[in-house]
Amino acid sequence: MNKIYCLNAISAHGTALLTDGYQLTDNLEEANGILVRSAAMHDMEFPEGLLAIARAGAGVNNIPLDKCAEKGIVVFNTPGANANAVKELVIGAMMLAARDILGGIEWCRDNKNDESIAKSTEKNKKKFAGTEIKGKKLGVIGLGAIGAEIANAASALGMEVLGYDPFISVKAAWQLSREVRPVSSVDTIYKECDYITIHVPATSSTKGMIDKDAIDKMKEGVVFLNFSRDALVDEDAMAEGLASGKVRKYVTDFPDTKVVNMENAIVIPHLGASTEEAEDNCATMAVMEMMDYLENGNIQNSVNYPACDMGVCSAAARVAVLHKNIPNMLGQITSILAAENVNISDMTNKSRDKVAYTLLDLESVPGAEALDRLRAVDGILRVRLVKG
Repeated sequence: MNKIYCLNAISAHGTALLTDGYQLTDNLEEANGILVRSAAMHDMEFPEGLLAIARAGAGVNNIPLDKCAEKGIVVFNTPGANANAVKELVIGAMMLAARDILGGIEWCRDNKNDESIAKSTEKNKKKFAGTEIKGKKLGVIGLGAIGAEIANAASALGMEVLGYDPFISVKAAWQLSREVRPVSSVDTIYKECDYITIHVPATSSTKGMIDKDAIDKMKEGVVFLNFSRDALVDEDAMAEGLASGKVRKYVTDFPDTKVVNMENAIVIPHLGASTEEAEDNCATMAVMEMMDYLENGNIQNSVNYPACDMGVCSAAARVAVLHKNIPNMLGQITSILAAENVNISDMTNKSRDKVAYTLLDLESVPGAEALDRLRAVDGILRVRLVKG
């Protein structure tokens, strides 16, 4: 019986998919899997029996990935499960920036006791006039699941869309509308676009990438939207850009004491993926990924181990080996199995940076002694008999 611990409230659409071989537990010490959303895990001590952590969402900055990799704990996320929710909010945010909808609503509230408000409206509405987004240029930095959906939606609304992503996947490229114009330099987006939206992870190379130099390259009166990560934008540089008028509006989903006090910033309280549908989709995807790993040893959408999929095992046994990515690991694994007269019918080995994963289908079930000999090999992090 696999015990699953929910560190946050997880949508029942996901947990309801757990089959008879699973049980939700309130005791972390007995957990084989953890389902999490935003709870901080860096200071947590993980039990020896913990095999997997599934994040119901895309960002994993709340999870100690290297620590988990060293302990043979596979960490999953759910890329694309909340893409539609974020896409809709970004499109709405462009509308808020293009036309002073918020100012108009506030004027109506301020004048709610005016018996002549209908007549006053006609005199005052010009204060809140704006522009249409049709025909304007939108630059999308990052064409993953979310960026691609935004690019396609904006194109359908009549915008001219430029996309920049030097690491675009084949899957994302296929999903991208032919109307979206790919560019090879982010500077092209800075120089040409009326609206810019960013959708990249926060890494050492992207943190603070929207700095003074980047803003200086942008068109006068640009609208910048950040629904990705707050760390991507140098807030001092953005405040300066807003004050000078270089940036007409900054729309962000990440409130802090600095940005909420910026004039011409539209600050939203981190609502990007906060829809019922997105939470259901993320929970469903997280549970399915975890179950496939626990039952079949397959890894999809892991952020600290390589992808590996051998389907459902039809052999007598399947063994999963998480190990360091160093020479002669395969040789040692296969030699130990051969010494036990265990024949390998199928095998996959994948690596990712400093770690690797070997999945073996066997014609007979290896004994406990063979598994212990595998565990004793220097560099092997975890050995699991998936079937047998």
